[in-house]
Amino acid sequence: MDLPAYSPGLHKLITLHVDHPQRLTDSKGFVAITNSILEAYQLEKVGVIVHDFDNDSFTISFCLKESHICIHTWPEYNQLTLDVYLCNYQQDNSQKVRDIVAGYIAYFEGTIIKDFEINR
Repeated sequence: MDLPAYSPGLHKLITLHVDHPQRLTDSKGFVAITNSILEAYQLEKVGVIVHDFDNDSFTISFCLKESHICIHTWPEYNQLTLDVYLCNYQQDNSQKVRDIVAGYIAYFEGTIIKDFEINR
């Protein structure tokens, strides 16, 4: 039996430099902007884990029905890493992933250091 071609989805990984590190220590702000993004793109949150470190940096993982969004911040280096992956079960979400990442870049007013796209 021949099955149609299937691509599980686009996985985008970026590292940003952020000139204003206040956003790199504002985990509540990141949760709020992510909840807005999830609503705007009609994505379903399954769960969220937030960990604030002693230096006010944070690690946050949003588990989504469609996959995940994760961030790790390093205010002492003015950097963050962001991981956005959406599966393509019923539709191609590739542009949605790119648009979501662009929204985060705008939120952080970040400059891209590294930018990887993995078609899974």
